Amino acid sequence: MAEPERSRESRSLSGVPKRRGREGRRRIRILAAATRVVPPLLLFVALVASWHVTVVALAIPEIVLPTPAAVANALVALGPTLLADVAVTGTTAATGLLAGCAVGGVLAFAMTYSRTAARIALPYVIALRVAPLIAVAPLVFLWFGRGIPARAALVATLTLFPMTVATLDGLRSTPERYLALARSVDASKPSVFLRMRVPAAAPSVFAGLKLAATLSIVGSVVAEFVTLRAGIGYRVFVTAQRLRTAETYAALVALSALGVAFYLVPALLERALWTE
Repeated sequence: MAEPERSRESRSLSGVPKRRGREGRRRIRILAAATRVVPPLLLFVALVASWHVTVVALAIPEIVLPTPAAVANALVALGPTLLADVAVTGTTAATGLLAGCAVGGVLAFAMTYSRTAARIALPYVIALRVAPLIAVAPLVFLWFGRGIPARAALVATLTLFPMTVATLDGLRSTPERYLALARSVDASKPSVFLRMRVPAAAPSVFAGLKLAATLSIVGSVVAEFVTLRAGIGYRVFVTAQRLRTAETYAALVALSALGVAFYLVPALLERALWTE
């Protein structure tokens, strides 16, 4: 009877370090999350407090600079309207971003394996980036109208360059010794592309994607300024024209939140894939 009791006791004691280890790892994750979240929150609180003190101390008129409370009230009052505007701008940006990424990926693939394709396509990709967006917009709207497809096409022209260049640099950054090893075993080109070039290109591709994601919001807002149709850019323009400054700031807050969300999607995807 004594031996089974000792065995049960030893099993129960052996589980203690495991539980303590899991609790320790959980605490470390919570602490790491807190160190990432708390400093930006503290900075945000400090900026808002400074903003409020400056407006009150200098007696700045609301038409010039509203208080944070006035902006918060405008956010609440315009909540449904701003959500609808964000949905329009987000749809335009996402559509243009996907189109720009798809075309940029195809161009980068072609230029990686063909110097002729690189000599032909690269100057046009650079020309699209050099041309001011506001100068290209009238032509795009003349060809495609002023709806979401036309605005998405304008966004695609803006996101094409970073995606093409980042993907091309990434695909060309595969270490030569890896390629030599693949040639020595007579590996097929699809296998080399998927197993060597794609993993090597991933950091550059995600860097280009994060840049293109933020530029897609910029392109959408510029398109909405030009077309004066629905969207968060249109809301900023209209409220500023009518001197409803608190509503303008509320629209800018919504626009900033949308931009951060667009950046975080590829950033979190990169982290998830990299962790795995």
